[in-house]
Amino acid sequence: MSTPDPIELSQALIRCPSVTPADAGALAVVDAALTPLGFACHRLKFAESGTAPIENLYARIGTQGPNFCFAGHTDVVPPGDAKLWRHDPFAAVIDSGTLYGRGAADMKSAIAAFIAAASRYIESGKPYGSISLLITGDEEGIATNGTAKVLTWLAEKGERLDHCIVGEPTSEVRAGDTIKIGRRGSLNTRLAVRGTQGHVAYPKRAANPLPAMAALVTLLSSEVLDQGNEHFDPSTLNFTTIDTGNTATNVIPAEAKAGFNIRFTDQHTPDSLKARIAKAVDTIRKQFGCEIETIFQLSGVSFLTAPGPFTNLLSNAVRNVTGKVPQYSTTGGTSDARFIKDYCPVAELGLSNATMHKANECSKIEDIHLLADIYTQVLNSYFAAPPR
Repeated sequence: MSTPDPIELSQALIRCPSVTPADAGALAVVDAALTPLGFACHRLKFAESGTAPIENLYARIGTQGPNFCFAGHTDVVPPGDAKLWRHDPFAAVIDSGTLYGRGAADMKSAIAAFIAAASRYIESGKPYGSISLLITGDEEGIATNGTAKVLTWLAEKGERLDHCIVGEPTSEVRAGDTIKIGRRGSLNTRLAVRGTQGHVAYPKRAANPLPAMAALVTLLSSEVLDQGNEHFDPSTLNFTTIDTGNTATNVIPAEAKAGFNIRFTDQHTPDSLKARIAKAVDTIRKQFGCEIETIFQLSGVSFLTAPGPFTNLLSNAVRNVTGKVPQYSTTGGTSDARFIKDYCPVAELGLSNATMHKANECSKIEDIHLLADIYTQVLNSYFAAPPR
């Protein structure tokens, strides 16, 4: 049995154009790398009405606890305008010591590093407990038929995860310089202020929804949600769109729509935020005498894996490999860790995020090797003395 090369495996994965929700053969690459190592691989396809069916994979070697899980996703965001790329986004070209391609940072190279690390540990002849991989094709999309459903499937089978690393690109400059130990929550809100359409020359015969919308945007934007705390940056509320769909210059629109996102700390719950928004909406409704509709969509609640034995183990593993102590962070967007945290302690540790979702997404070859070394050290340390 030969240890898979994390660079060659990264390239094989990148060459699968697995833009959400397409799999494009990516999970077959993972399956083909894990099966010869002795992993039992389960291909899991989930679907719901109105959503695209998604391919997922859960693989495990070993039958005893503890079960250490590597989690990640093979789906990627669209590459955008190909003219902006130095190389074909799905060619996985290595240029001057750097691997280019969609997924090179987020996060196909981390999956390759997972597999390389697992292989090294197995070959060392000191397996103890179990190693598993939970890989989805639905992280960059609506995340309905991916990790959340795999976790439910595992629970129904009595399968337990004890600790987990998600291989998201968490680092700032060099692989391992930052470990994400939590994330702020994310709440999206859609507003619709309804008025009465009319001619701009006869405003008394219409009811313009825009002044009410402007007042509501101002009121909500001026809210100071909190000052943050030891582990989280302050919560933020940012409007992302305001629109009437009106192309005429002499027509008062019948409706104004807006959308905003709140990234919130553990000082709030979705219900407490919805109550604050409802209060602001009610204030403007009474002031302008208009109808206002509010629609909420929760992407995830805030969570924190408190610094302790597990995070210390990860930090020490990074230090042993790189000679530097990583920083803990909770910044950034959401990830599938928001689902995993309900089942076991979870942290995110991966490559630099400097080029994720950009044209010319890339990772340094030395960083991919470094990440594989870090994951290998994590496994060695974890199974030598599993954290309690």
